[in-house]
Amino acid sequence: MNRRDAISRVGLILGGTVIGAEFFISGCKPAAKKVNDLFNENDVAFLNEVGETILPATTTPGAKAANIGNFMVVMVQDCYTPDDQKVFVKGMADVDSASGKKFGKKFMETTPQQRTQLLTDLDKEQKAYAKTKKPEEPNHYFRMMKELTLLGFFTSQPGATQALRYIETPGKYDGNLPYKKGDKAWAT
Repeated sequence: MNRRDAISRVGLILGGTVIGAEFFISGCKPAAKKVNDLFNENDVAFLNEVGETILPATTTPGAKAANIGNFMVVMVQDCYTPDDQKVFVKGMADVDSASGKKFGKKFMETTPQQRTQLLTDLDKEQKAYAKTKKPEEPNHYFRMMKELTLLGFFTSQPGATQALRYIETPGKYDGNLPYKKGDKAWAT
């Protein structure tokens, strides 16, 4: 063996040791990229699915088309109090926990029908909580998720232009505009 072969083999052994340790520590899958201080890309995908279950795509786009998960993580990070941030982040784990109890699998592994059933139960839970909630008690996590989904979707481009009636420059104000049953609400 010459010196060049020996150096390349030692480099291979040392490199394999470093890479092997990294795989051992990370569990052979890369860590999700951070979006901000509180959330990562997996959290955004999770919140997109929660939002899509609340506002699914029909003849109009659903919440996922508006990338509602990204909207939620920005709003929670930038606008919520630290206490509400903790409730929201813990609430994401609570959704998974409730899904595990009800269906034996995590929320992201369930079918759309199971997700709807689970979130309907959580909505009933948050409504009951709101009736007895004292002002000093924290908000319910599902209520925050639902409110952010609605706010984010109907203020997004697909929500305002495809789910609502939209005229880019509406003209004069007409407070007596005729409304027919079934018409979409106005976005502008």
